[in-house]
Amino acid sequence: MASTVCGFTLILFIAAVTSGVSAAASTSFAGRKIFNVRKYGARSDGKTDNAIAFTKAWKEACQWKGNPSVYVPFGTFYLGGVTFTGPCKSRISFIIKGTLLAPKEANAIKQDTWIIFKYVDYLTVSGGGTLDGQGSYSWRLNDCSRNPNCRPLPMNIGFQFVRFSRINRIKSINSKMGHINFFAVEYFEVSRVSIRAPGDSPNTDGIKIGSSNHMKIHHVDIGTGDDCIAILAGTTDLDIYRVTCGPGHGISVGSLGRYKNEKSVQGLIVRDSIFRGTTNGVRIKTWAPSASRNLISNFLFKNLQMINVENPINIDQQYCPNNQCRKTSHSQVQIQNVKFKNIWGTSTSKVAVKLQCSKMAPCTDVELFGVNLVHRGPDGPATAWCENVAGWTRGNIFPPSCIH
Repeated sequence: MASTVCGFTLILFIAAVTSGVSAAASTSFAGRKIFNVRKYGARSDGKTDNAIAFTKAWKEACQWKGNPSVYVPFGTFYLGGVTFTGPCKSRISFIIKGTLLAPKEANAIKQDTWIIFKYVDYLTVSGGGTLDGQGSYSWRLNDCSRNPNCRPLPMNIGFQFVRFSRINRIKSINSKMGHINFFAVEYFEVSRVSIRAPGDSPNTDGIKIGSSNHMKIHHVDIGTGDDCIAILAGTTDLDIYRVTCGPGHGISVGSLGRYKNEKSVQGLIVRDSIFRGTTNGVRIKTWAPSASRNLISNFLFKNLQMINVENPINIDQQYCPNNQCRKTSHSQVQIQNVKFKNIWGTSTSKVAVKLQCSKMAPCTDVELFGVNLVHRGPDGPATAWCENVAGWTRGNIFPPSCIH
């Protein structure tokens, strides 16, 4: 008899989550509690700002001792800039079934990221819903390509000082700038996420990571106007696999070295992924000159397919966009112990492997193993180009290695 009652309770719980309907502001079953944003006044008309209703639901859920879930049902919920702050009293879920719609005007969001989760442990964001940044109305305002002091536009969603958490089965589209931003997070998993913006949308990085450690990113599909994944200063122990990237600028480490007191980037694996029609495959970029002497080390890039990629393998230690630097300047960032293993496909440029390291801090322990990149242009077969790099070559390599 007891099992029948438990089974009945479970059915009621699933039905409540699926329908998003409850008699009160929240629904509780066997220690679980659902905080439906509709019951806090949220309206799915696509024009009412629901920031207050969402915040109320979050605050009550965050203080619940049990297993709370903030629940966003099907529908289109317009949402101004909002921050969901912890710490919370227990594990917490934020379930999005519908679409969250950002303001069209960037000035309507009074923070650097549209939706922020901050100081939370054991958070799950999931549900299959969509975050629509409506970036097409703001992209014309982006002048960062010619203005080094440009005003950053809001990113779609950010996680700051969040630990032991995950985001999965969420779609982010048309961000004003970056889509998903991580800062100072630990033990975080990103999976089954789709990120989309036009290939010509400015600075719409897919995933940006800084000052974070012990992250996994896998089974994600990213097509955007900038880096699919950008790995910034202070990030360590990052495992990226089963990623599809394109359009976009590839998976990039950096740029690094522009600012003083930047932290090193160490312990990166990028594996079992596909790059399709991107400007770069895997890239490391450091500023010349650089204001810090940090370290890039212990990287492994393996089992990567390049399909019509402009720069499949690219180390650029003379990075300085918009001709802001003297050509005689050199990067002080040290790159060491970087392996490129089993990378194959097609390059749209003749130089398929570019390893341009710093004269002041040459790259060391760089290894090429099992590289096969083909260029079919009228200018002849693919080539490799090296500068200030020391390391090894193993196995069959094409284009022929320039590492000596």
